[in-house]
Amino acid sequence: MSSPNLLTANLILGKTTGVMLSNVSPTTVLNNASGSGKTFKVNTLNLANQTSISASAVIKYHSAASLGGTSYAIAANVVVPPTSTLTLIDKGTQYYVEENTSIGGTASADNTIIVTISYEDIS
Repeated sequence: MSSPNLLTANLILGKTTGVMLSNVSPTTVLNNASGSGKTFKVNTLNLANQTSISASAVIKYHSAASLGGTSYAIAANVVVPPTSTLTLIDKGTQYYVEENTSIGGTASADNTIIVTISYEDIS
């Protein structure tokens, strides 16, 4: 099945999720499986540094589900100051995560960066 025509979508659900980034291997932030028949419209993606030290993050779009395929940087080594939040994606810079694509990321240190993502699940 392919991604839905946005003009004739049957259902649009608003969703928000969060994940702590690892510094060892990429962490999945949003995954749209092959054959899902869905498109995810990312409205916001925030990075929050919950520590008292600076930390950096890398966020990438992947051309296949489960962080597979070719990766393309959305943010490369962006520094998030201590105890602050940085918005990477907002209503002015939306992304579509079609079926069989994904978004993931890493942090410069474990337990420093939390990613929250708000998106529309369109089917």
